[in-house]
Amino acid sequence: MKADLLLVHAGQLLTLAGPSPRRGPGMGDLGVVRDGAVAVRDGRVAATGPTGELGARFEAEQELDAGGRVVLPAFVDPHTHVVYAGNRIDEFEMRLRGATYQEIMAAGGGIMSTVRATRAAGDQELLSQSAARLARMRAQGTATVEVKSGYGLDVEAELRMLRLVPELARLSGLRLVPTFLGAHAVPAEYAGRADRYVDLVVDEMLPRVVGLAEYCDVFCDEGAFTLAQAERILRRARALGLGLKVHADEFASLGAAELALELGATSADHLMVTPAATRARLACSNTAAVLLPATSFGLKSSRYADGRAWVDAGAVVALATDCNPGTAPLESMPFAIALACRMMGLTPAEAVTAATLNAAYAVGRAGQVGSLEPGKAADIVILDAEDYRELAYRFGGNLVHRVIVGGRPG
Repeated sequence: MKADLLLVHAGQLLTLAGPSPRRGPGMGDLGVVRDGAVAVRDGRVAATGPTGELGARFEAEQELDAGGRVVLPAFVDPHTHVVYAGNRIDEFEMRLRGATYQEIMAAGGGIMSTVRATRAAGDQELLSQSAARLARMRAQGTATVEVKSGYGLDVEAELRMLRLVPELARLSGLRLVPTFLGAHAVPAEYAGRADRYVDLVVDEMLPRVVGLAEYCDVFCDEGAFTLAQAERILRRARALGLGLKVHADEFASLGAAELALELGATSADHLMVTPAATRARLACSNTAAVLLPATSFGLKSSRYADGRAWVDAGAVVALATDCNPGTAPLESMPFAIALACRMMGLTPAEAVTAATLNAAYAVGRAGQVGSLEPGKAADIVILDAEDYRELAYRFGGNLVHRVIVGGRPG
């Protein structure tokens, strides 16, 4: 059989082949093949198996020797705010001096600081800054990225962010999943008139983002949008055919996770303070629990989502960077894995599943990426390691030796 690429001699090939998504004990099954190989044809996985077997079956135009290294599916980052201009270094220093997230927002900083910078930036400047972040994500093994709007907060600025996503995909060579987050914060011009801003989101923004965004997200929490406001936005989005995501239970439990469950959201994200009873109900649903350990780390918080409890409850647990300029300027899924194992109680195998197959499920891509199985995209990472557990064990460097997206070695 013909193949475009034959990757051989992976010391550990993690295929994650099998049921999708993974829950409970199933999250520990990585489908490991020793001295493994991957055959690629037309940008997709043609077969996986032992090197000797695939070497006998396939004649390849190009052969790539992994040299005993770990090979696994490229990471999927299912929650990012990667499109923005500027930075929030001053606020970082304020946080070091003890200022809280809410105090920084009340002082005119926080999300609105980035909104001002993003509105002021030209298209090329915004593309340049965002593409550089995506390039660094790719260098650390990520091939699929969910990309939110939410730093425009007026009709044209939100539309502009979403219209730039296809060009960002071209520049970065990554698979991008666009999400509308017009309900990220109440903009300054609507201060004290949050319901009027919700009118704008529901009546003007949502109908116009159809075709530009796949999902609609809402930040429902203390200091952001109320449960009633979030429900109104999400119901309208669902009626327009958009998938749903919810920023839920980051600072306070307002019922946002329950709302995500009720509306059949694809994911509920953050979940740092979700009550046990709600966790049990969400775990029995098809809504993924997207955990963001870097947010707690960035906030200097001792309060992390209880990943161990989420896995043990049977939830579809996924991991993401939450890459954003304020609380989590993180571009590395391996560091998110290392944090999740130390601070959330996940095992290395569970964290890998959460960063690949389950993360793909959390952005509606489980049938396309997240595992190395015939027919799926050949998005592959080669680690400069002999044991996949080094992803959790080591931190602060970059273990990624090579990244292959769509069968094309980078």
